[in-house]
Amino acid sequence: MEWQPKTVAVGVDGSQTSFKAAQIAAAMARSWKAKLLIVSVVRTPEGWWGIGGAPPSPEALSAALVEGQEQVLREVEGAVSLDGIDYETIQELGDPSSKIINVIEERTVDLLVIGRRGAGLAERIMLGSVADQLCHGSPVPVMVIP
Repeated sequence: MEWQPKTVAVGVDGSQTSFKAAQIAAAMARSWKAKLLIVSVVRTPEGWWGIGGAPPSPEALSAALVEGQEQVLREVEGAVSLDGIDYETIQELGDPSSKIINVIEERTVDLLVIGRRGAGLAERIMLGSVADQLCHGSPVPVMVIP
């Protein structure tokens, strides 16, 4: 029996590897005539605002995060050939790995495509790689793009 995914998800964060992952996921979705979910998750900052800085209001922070997310999704839509693909963009706020796993489970995703690196060095050291967390926690196969 041949495996043919009906839904492919790709995690994007604005990094070069996530754009490459989106291109590959789109090509696979086109080939399989599968739906493509383009997922962007922004981790909300937790309590560090820099020296002498005051935190922005919750409304201002939320607006800035959503605006950044929308820009990343627009850039992916502009950089990746999505002609002939049934696709949807999904925006989430919170822990990237747990939010992506929630999308996988709720939307019956068959394959997840992600870039190997996206977060900065400090975040990888403190929180671990999102790609690593997804490879260990995903209920579906994960394709990691270098």
